[in-house]
Amino acid sequence: MSTTPSSDVIRYLIFDIESVADPALVSLVRTGGEVPPNEALRAYRDELMEKRGSDFVPYVYHVPVSVVLAKVSEDFTLVDLTALKIDDGGPRKLCERFWEGWRYYDYPRFVTFNGRGFDLPLMELTAFRFGIPIPEWFMEGAPSFKQPRNRYAAYHIDLYDALTNYGATQFIGGLNLASKLLHKPGKFDAHGDMVQDLYDAGEFDAIHRYCRCDVIDTYFVFLRHKLLRGLITVDQEKELVENARQFLKSRAQVETVYQEYLDAWDRYDAYLSSNDAFERFVKPGKSS
Repeated sequence: MSTTPSSDVIRYLIFDIESVADPALVSLVRTGGEVPPNEALRAYRDELMEKRGSDFVPYVYHVPVSVVLAKVSEDFTLVDLTALKIDDGGPRKLCERFWEGWRYYDYPRFVTFNGRGFDLPLMELTAFRFGIPIPEWFMEGAPSFKQPRNRYAAYHIDLYDALTNYGATQFIGGLNLASKLLHKPGKFDAHGDMVQDLYDAGEFDAIHRYCRCDVIDTYFVFLRHKLLRGLITVDQEKELVENARQFLKSRAQVETVYQEYLDAWDRYDAYLSSNDAFERFVKPGKSS
């Protein structure tokens, strides 16, 4: 793996995954195949909803259906957004393209929000399921602290880990809350627990659109994380955010969800700014 720094290469792959459960697998594991796949999945979701208040099936039964990656340069500029889709060859092809892309860009650092607990284990499990070798990810023979899968290695930044002090606390609200803290849209159209139903209805475009928005939000959380660490200044963050805004505008006619994202950004920013309960403390003389 190259360690030669360069300003014109992709140094970070910020990504998010949307996935769905495999009904046949659920049926086989839970009922021995005696219950039709879709019925078995529905029954499992109902059981989970009753027990946990959420019908989200554990990722071990899942396959990825949409993976969106933001390509980010060494100076943290958003360079491009790419979507890998199940409707472009199935989950095996999607998984192969994901790991091939990581190799192609010379093993950039992954950036996720809760990717250590979901996204990367799912991509590993999908490779396991379809027999896709990913030796660079395991790096057998290297010291454990240098292996990319190691929690403390430099190949993955999990922003959820950063916000929870590696699990010392909880960040209830997830990426949606983190984004809105920065006056960015967060969830404004779909939610993760809707993906299975969207998939079942054949609404693949809606899933891909939702995934794109999550990745854009993650990019802005990533920038603020860099600011906190002193790796960029306040002015640099503002410039990078504005560059990202212009990037989205330039793509809005092709991917209309970007214009929807920009509109929600302006709308939510205006709402939070006009309803600032603490403004009186920084603007003396303003009546309460």
